Amino acid sequence: MTTRPTDTPRHSHVTAPTQYVAANGIRYAYRRFGADTGTPLVFLQHFRGGMDHWDPAVTDGLAAHRPVILFDNTGVASSSGETPDTVEAQADDAAAFIHALGLARVDVLGFSIGGYVAQALTLRHRELVRRLVLSGTKPRAGDDTDRHPDVNDVATRHDVLTLEDFRFLFFAPTATSQAAGERFWERRHQRTADVDPPTSKQTMQAQTAAIVDWKLPRGEQFAELATITQPTLVVNGRRDVMVPTINSYHLAQHIPGAQLIVYPDSGHASLFQYPELFVADAVRFLDRPVAFA
Repeated sequence: MTTRPTDTPRHSHVTAPTQYVAANGIRYAYRRFGADTGTPLVFLQHFRGGMDHWDPAVTDGLAAHRPVILFDNTGVASSSGETPDTVEAQADDAAAFIHALGLARVDVLGFSIGGYVAQALTLRHRELVRRLVLSGTKPRAGDDTDRHPDVNDVATRHDVLTLEDFRFLFFAPTATSQAAGERFWERRHQRTADVDPPTSKQTMQAQTAAIVDWKLPRGEQFAELATITQPTLVVNGRRDVMVPTINSYHLAQHIPGAQLIVYPDSGHASLFQYPELFVADAVRFLDRPVAFA
């Protein structure tokens, strides 16, 4: 059962109440806000991230045009259960959550490991996904050649990720990009009430296992991407040290009709470095007529 305030569409990233819906014995935490018409846009979050790790400039910017749904997948932050250790299981849980909300068709924005889940969701539950936005992510058996050797240590060394962790992992080592990282950090902490708890060690370990499994090919490399018929927007920064940018080219080359945008002077979280530009690009993509998809 879900409880939804009648004024939900008038809420924002900072004010939207945390609500809960049950599916398959899991109590999913979510927040819905934004316009009350249009295809809902479901956000799938990065490694160890919860609802409060999104950038309000991105979520509110997109919510001006459509309903936005943030949620914690199984075992993450405010949701119950244990996080499964494969991307496919996480995708099935995301589908269960979407069905529990009574939604027949959604747009999906997947960031980092959330982009892995978004691809698996699209492949396994094709009828649910109308359009797909993939940011800072890669296909199964992608290319990790340019991945920074310190990424794993930095991403797991603290119980709660710090500003310095985010600046290293998400932003380019330039003065302008690092300054953008600080601005993102300030925006990210605008919500001070009804916030998520940190993700657990169990979630971190399960997501790590899922990331390792995602490195392994299944059949011909990238072949399954050719079966994604949904219009897809792929975005990344010029130098992504977590998920090397070359993977965005692989996605765009193998998903039929996919569009690729690479933002300058930026890294893994280019969507947080250029939130206004990303929102404009995403809105243009999500709203364009089907004939031009």
